[in-house]
Amino acid sequence: MTDRDPMLDPILDPASMRKHYRVEGVDETDLAANPMDQFRHWFEQAALAAAHGTLYEPNAMVVSTADVQGRPSSRTVLMKQYDDQGFVFYTNYDSRKARDLAENPYVSLLFPWHPLARQVIVTGTARRTGRDETAAYFRTRPHGSQLGAWASAQSSVIPSRAELEASYEELSARYPEDEQVPVPPNWGGFRIAPQTVEFWQGRENRLHDRLCYVAEPDGTWRVERLSP
Repeated sequence: MTDRDPMLDPILDPASMRKHYRVEGVDETDLAANPMDQFRHWFEQAALAAAHGTLYEPNAMVVSTADVQGRPSSRTVLMKQYDDQGFVFYTNYDSRKARDLAENPYVSLLFPWHPLARQVIVTGTARRTGRDETAAYFRTRPHGSQLGAWASAQSSVIPSRAELEASYEELSARYPEDEQVPVPPNWGGFRIAPQTVEFWQGRENRLHDRLCYVAEPDGTWRVERLSP
């Protein structure tokens, strides 16, 4: 007896996987004057969907970077703040993404809110957050996550999981729950200042709405409708 060919099984065949999106869309007249206000509106709806169990981690975003030779890499991280200055996430400054951003500050963010048939795609430039801002956020992290920031030499090759866990246990003994954990010197945030912010809404017949804010030199924004 041979295994079934996954391409003959409609449940497993990628070519036969399709979702019919909604009739309702988004129009230029529905948009806020600037992209961060529009993001706030959509993020509130995504957070509400998460509270009802229909969407997982609305602050999860795919961060795409490229090194000095243009070789790209992507990973999912958690956005920890957004404001008029952009989007903030935290990482080890020795990680691959941080090394990429040190060489090439251009970055893309993608918020994949699939249950809402929505995406937000951001392009912009990254700069490090200040140490005071980093420390203030670090203090809000659970104790275990603070220790984890010390235990992990992010993106480096390690011999085994056991070594990672041993490092964590050593730190746990050094900094028990009631003792303050210092902020690692090689750990901190990046703020992504947007240059474009695209709001993508899935529509019927693949005629999606794509409305993109583009930054102007004078600090204002223009909105372009992109063909799906």
